[in-house]
Amino acid sequence: MKTRILTAIVMLAVFVPVLWFSSYVVYPIVIGLLAAIAAYELLRCLGLHRDGLLLIAPVLSALMTFLARYADTAYGHLATLTLVFFLFAIYLFATAVFRPGRVSYGSLMGVLGGCFYITVAFSSLVLLRDLPNGAYLFLLPFIGSWVTDTFAYFTGRICGRHKLAPVISPKKTVEGSIGGIVFAVGVFALYGLVLARAGFTPNYLALTLCGLCISVVSQIGDLALSAIKREYGVKDYGRLFPGHGGVLDRFDSVIATAPLILFLCLGGSGLALFV
Repeated sequence: MKTRILTAIVMLAVFVPVLWFSSYVVYPIVIGLLAAIAAYELLRCLGLHRDGLLLIAPVLSALMTFLARYADTAYGHLATLTLVFFLFAIYLFATAVFRPGRVSYGSLMGVLGGCFYITVAFSSLVLLRDLPNGAYLFLLPFIGSWVTDTFAYFTGRICGRHKLAPVISPKKTVEGSIGGIVFAVGVFALYGLVLARAGFTPNYLALTLCGLCISVVSQIGDLALSAIKREYGVKDYGRLFPGHGGVLDRFDSVIATAPLILFLCLGGSGLALFV
């Protein structure tokens, strides 16, 4: 527990300045680096990290995430990203065709799908920052996911009785899950109050509904990546954050929610969190 707390303090001390100066180039660089590490952790989980031909995946994830800052539009970047990953699929197929028996097609689909998911998610964190009111919108995946995770843990410890997904994550409880959702909704409403003092007119109904959706999706994202670990017999995706694991262990909830918020905010008035 002490290790987890100390690591969390260090992470906040490093990451908060990155968020504060998110309008500068350091932000997409850091987010791109996280995407590269996450893609490598996926390869490691699948047992493919020693295959040199597949190490293009982390490079591709980092590059596409970084370039999100310089896209003309979010739609344009997502379309480009789809094309790039189609070409990446052809590349993966070629590595299998000309090296028969080295890597299964199932594993290659895991690499393709997983890296696409990772890149879309981390790119969304960059694209969100550059939307109108993006300085406030891009914080929502972090706030929603980490509030849910924190209060689900403490609520579960205090009054957890019924297991949520015992095969995947034995310590998570239904009561903890509900507690995480309730606190996430409350914090989103509080976030609206804070922004109201800064001159915005928050749409509290939209904010609370957004908090509800983000909290639920963040928990699904957490459990889904935990299920992959269990299937491959891996305790943690990495060891970058002592006591917390790797990037995929720490950001599993965030990357599940970032694309959701981005798509809700795109198009016309979007999510209309501010009216």
